[in-house]
Amino acid sequence: MYTVLVVDDSPDSLSLINDILEKEGISTLVALEGSQAITIAEQIKPDIILLDAVMPKMDGFETCIRLKQNRLLNHIPVVFMTGLKESDNVLKGLNAGGVDYITKPVNPEELIARIKTHINNAQITSSAQKALDSIGQTLFSVSKTGQLMWATPQTHNFLSTIPHADDWLSEQLLPFVADITRGPVKNGSTFKLKYEGGSCELALVSSQPSGDCTFRIGLYTETLTGEEVLKSKLSITSRESEVLYWLSNGKTNKEIAIILNIGSRTVNKHLEQVFSKLGVENRTTAAGIAIRTLAQS
Repeated sequence: MYTVLVVDDSPDSLSLINDILEKEGISTLVALEGSQAITIAEQIKPDIILLDAVMPKMDGFETCIRLKQNRLLNHIPVVFMTGLKESDNVLKGLNAGGVDYITKPVNPEELIARIKTHINNAQITSSAQKALDSIGQTLFSVSKTGQLMWATPQTHNFLSTIPHADDWLSEQLLPFVADITRGPVKNGSTFKLKYEGGSCELALVSSQPSGDCTFRIGLYTETLTGEEVLKSKLSITSRESEVLYWLSNGKTNKEIAIILNIGSRTVNKHLEQVFSKLGVENRTTAAGIAIRTLAQS
């Protein structure tokens, strides 16, 4: 039914948990220490990992962190097992990326219930992620502690174009979004973040009560007003671009004067300069050039 990787340096604990899982028809893999667990997980891809917190060499917390840093394994739910009951150890396990915490001695019914719940939740999340992958969105999700939980293939492709992508991801992007999620921010809010040779735009797509947030990432493009576009593309002054912009919107000279808070004669003078620079003789032709310029931009 499921495949569970149990990581514990105690053979007795491994035997006990293996017996519990076998009675439920659950396939069990075992590892005696952290690095072995990571190797097995990379080869087999278990549905869930039961991880002892206190082990020699690499403890459960460090093992979990490394699992979550692995793009191919970070979707696998990790449930910590330990005899420690202090709240700081519980928090340490959750902050390392664990989804749950079970104290020893393990209650068989509770263990099975938690395994099924977390595997089902992980499968639902996986299905949703595959749906997002299929629509080509550059989306990624981070936990409340700033850990990357998942990212679509399109996001990985985008990140690969950024110089020193791995360092930029860990040293700038993830700390940046972690700061965002700590404050009051609304879905749809956008943010600019620089990297070597350019900038990207981040948009908060959704935030969950758990603190997990989903972002969209893409190239940052400067948004210009219509007046700024006309000024840049047609090589005219700021005031001339304002007059031409409102002319292209069908406004009369009198209406333009009111909008810009200038005199009608001043509008006429600016239009004369615009006609001269564009090489046209009338309002209709000038307005047509402006409309085409705005449409192309």
